[in-house]
Parts: sequence; structure tokens; C-alpha cells
Amino acid sequence: MRQTHKAGEKMFVDYAGQTVAVVDPETGEIRQAHIFIAVLAASNYSYAEAQWAEDLPNWIGGHVRALDFFGGVPEIITPDNLKAGVKHPSRYEPDINPTYLDLAEHYGTVILPARVRKPKDKAKAEVGVQVIERWILARLRKRRFFGLADLNRAIRKPRDELNDRVMEHLGKSRREFFEELDRPALKPLPAEPYVFALWKKAKVHIDYHVEFGKHYYSVPHRLIGEKVFLRATEHTVEIFHPGQDLRQAPPGGISPQISSTGAPYHPD
Repeated sequence: MRQTHKAGEKMFVDYAGQTVAVVDPETGEIRQAHIFIAVLAASNYSYAEAQWAEDLPNWIGGHVRALDFFGGVPEIITPDNLKAGVKHPSRYEPDINPTYLDLAEHYGTVILPARVRKPKDKAKAEVGVQVIERWILARLRKRRFFGLADLNRAIRKPRDELNDRVMEHLGKSRREFFEELDRPALKPLPAEPYVFALWKKAKVHIDYHVEFGKHYYSVPHRLIGEKVFLRATEHTVEIFHPGQDLRQAPPGGISPQISSTGAPYHPD
């Protein structure tokens, strides 16, 4: 039975099962690129991009670029319990990676992973993956690519053709349904895109410092021995302590105690 989805409600995200070979033009080494896919539930409007790995930075970056492509934010983002975004799948209370929660709060959306052994929860994502594999990846299988940017340029044309193609059983294209249904219902994007941040638990040392990325940051001496949370972007490290009644709050309701700028931190 066909599922009916509310306009602007859900974006399904996943990786394709197929990878694409990319040749290093200098060494001749072949690497496999992974294909990140996002599909809006009501219109089937689709986004796809190539990435080097299915890790947290790429997973988060794919979301940022997909939301920018759609030009708005859905009420719910539904991943298929990918390890990068969901640390411990659970039928009722999945443990979401704090960086993933951070992204959701930045965009004012909710992460609701597909439930284990509930095929209807992820049917749209699986169909989206199949369509991308057949319509885009199959058409690129005989081409050689010499860099990730080269592959992503090649993906754009068939991706746009897929969205413009009239679906025979519905009489309209994905783009027409997107303009009619999803685009008006999506929430506006924030003024700035999400900046990737890593989270870490730490214990305050006796010298009232905490360590992150081989750098040390001072905190008030009254926190010696306490557990704190660190949030690190490329240029800033923020330190949070539970139970503080301050204005800004990160995922989980913990409020910031200290915000300090230190040496740039570069995630792997």
C-alpha cells in the first residue's frame, strides 16, 4: 500500500550500497567513493553527492549540503540507524550522536531513526537509493573519474534529470511535486550553515585544566574533579558543565560554563 507523507515533514537519508571508483591522477591509486542520498518524503525530490567515507564529518556535511540544496528544513530527519549518526540503535530510544543532535538543534529539526525491523520506516530511503543507483550510478559506471569534485560534477546532471523526469504513474515530476508540496512547507534555513563540531566528555584535572586535541584549557577551580563536556569546532572549544542555569544549551540540556578560543582543532 502506498504511504502518504505530509508536505515538509520528513527527509530520509542513507548511503547507496554501490560505490564509485575514483582514480588519483598522480599515483594511479583507485579509491572507492561513497554516495550520500537524501530524499524528501512528500515529493521524492532527491539529492545525491559523492564522499570519501561514511564517517561522522562526511555524514554531517552531507546533511548540511542536502538542506542547502532543498532550500529549507523538514520537521524530521530519518536515517537508517547508520553508525555515524546513531551510536546505539534501539526500538524506542536510539542513542543519537551528540554532533548529530547539535546539527538538529541548529536547524530546528528532529532526528528520528528508522526502527529496527520496521521496513515501512525506511521504505522511502530504500526506494530513493534504488532510484539513484539505477538512474545515476548505472549511467556513470563506464566513466573514469579523477577526483571527488570530478565525480560530483558528473552526478549533478543525471540528478537534475531525475528530478525533472515525469513519473508516469503520477503524471508529474519530482521537481513539480517539490515546488507544489515540500518547498512551501519546509522551515527556513538558519542564517548560517551548521559548523561541524566534535563532543567529548572530560574530567577536570587538579590543575583545573581539561585536555582536548593535545591542548589544555582552564576552567574555574571549583570544577576540579568534575565531569564536563567539550564542544570543538575548527577554531573554538566550548566547555559545558551540567546544572548551570545559563542562556545557551547544547544537546541534552547541559548549559555552557566556559567558552574559550584556543589553537585550531582539525577533525580527522
